[in-house]
Amino acid sequence: MNRSWKRLTSLSIGLLVLTSGLSACSTDNTNSSSTGNAAEAGNVTGESSSKEPITLRLTNWGSPKEIETYQKAIDRFEETHPGVTVKYESIPTDYDTKLTTMVAGNQEPDVAMLESATIAFPLAEQGKLVNLQTMLDEDSSFHADQLLPNTSYFTEPGNIIGLASNIETFSLYYNVDMFKELGIEPPPAKAEEAWTWDEFVETAKKLTIDQSGKNATEPGFDPSKIRQFGVSGANGWWGSWSNFIYSNGGDFVSADGKTFSLNQPEAVEALQKVADLINVHHVAPSPVQSKNVPGTNVALQTRKVAMVIDGQWANFDLSSTDVNYDVAPLPILKDPVTTVVNGMFSIFKSTKHPQESWELVKALLDPEGTLELHHKGLWMPALKNWYEDEALIAKWTADSKGRRSGYRDAVINMALNHGHQTPTGYVKNFNKIMDIVNPALDKVWLGQQSAEEAMNGIAAKAQAQVQGRRDIQ
Repeated sequence: MNRSWKRLTSLSIGLLVLTSGLSACSTDNTNSSSTGNAAEAGNVTGESSSKEPITLRLTNWGSPKEIETYQKAIDRFEETHPGVTVKYESIPTDYDTKLTTMVAGNQEPDVAMLESATIAFPLAEQGKLVNLQTMLDEDSSFHADQLLPNTSYFTEPGNIIGLASNIETFSLYYNVDMFKELGIEPPPAKAEEAWTWDEFVETAKKLTIDQSGKNATEPGFDPSKIRQFGVSGANGWWGSWSNFIYSNGGDFVSADGKTFSLNQPEAVEALQKVADLINVHHVAPSPVQSKNVPGTNVALQTRKVAMVIDGQWANFDLSSTDVNYDVAPLPILKDPVTTVVNGMFSIFKSTKHPQESWELVKALLDPEGTLELHHKGLWMPALKNWYEDEALIAKWTADSKGRRSGYRDAVINMALNHGHQTPTGYVKNFNKIMDIVNPALDKVWLGQQSAEEAMNGIAAKAQAQVQGRRDIQ
């Protein structure tokens, strides 16, 4: 899994951003890949235009397995780019702080993994990062339309600061056996057949069981003594509630970027429906109860919860257990939606080797180089034809324990056809807005205020932090 979203504000959506250098330096862009897809750009074999050996510094974070996989991709890049060596620096803790120190000391790397809300956009605003559109315009082997939707990030239209190396989305995970034993029909895998919100709630009630064995639809059900919840939002709903705002036609700010919008009817209704799962229907654990509910893989394995709303990365841990699970699209309010979050890399303007850095970025975008973790369920490719070409789809899904029967429809097709960019990618000043929103939402989850009361109560303060949208001029 990419760096935990918990390192952002507790309810913000994590996102990583990639940018690229501009100075002139050329390489031979002869394509040597045999896969015949957009990822070929990462397999360019070319002599460096410089006669001297080149060393590129790359920084990122990740689990030991992620680091190992990235190193294999780097080795692959070095083999196809004679004379270029990559010095790989993994920074497992305090990444933003340490990278900021590097920048302050003029010691920034050539290529770096960045998160949008916490560091990428601030660096871009300081002029440290480059418009990747220029690289794309000058590269005949790689084009923006080869990327999956919602994987390019902008400071403004025409100024790309990010291209995703892999993506994650949100889905509904469920224990198949728990449904079978209660004779309940599992959720459909196709977006066009996805549960309505009411169908979702009714099913969650049947799957919520108290200590006496009664479910939440039966007289005498005791919500204070629940042994099995129908649903939970992973880690207290952080990140996942935005999916329902988008599904209901709402947003964080208005379309013109001028107005705080979480207090508007569409957003308020969606937030209230999530809160009602806890406080009205009693099918999801409260913030206090959530402390005793384990993570997705353990929750489903131990039957503490029948369904969990979580990120695509949950497949990685679930696939290492013996739990009989599957995956479905999120329940819909008005339209099917899944929020797309990304792992990305950036190139600093200060690099002395912009073209070689661009070639490294393309190599890191190539799913072939990191195929192991795509196949095991941790990541999804960021290139469109890996969702459309059957041979390429098979490379990262066939015979994988992390890709269940519903995965093709519920995850792959949802990402391709119903993805929505994470708000950290387009809402300016997102973290400052959420510093105001999050404490108010805590009161909603606890049942102390309605969503309307809470959002209206902080609307003026939040409005003062609204600075516009990056997806409009």
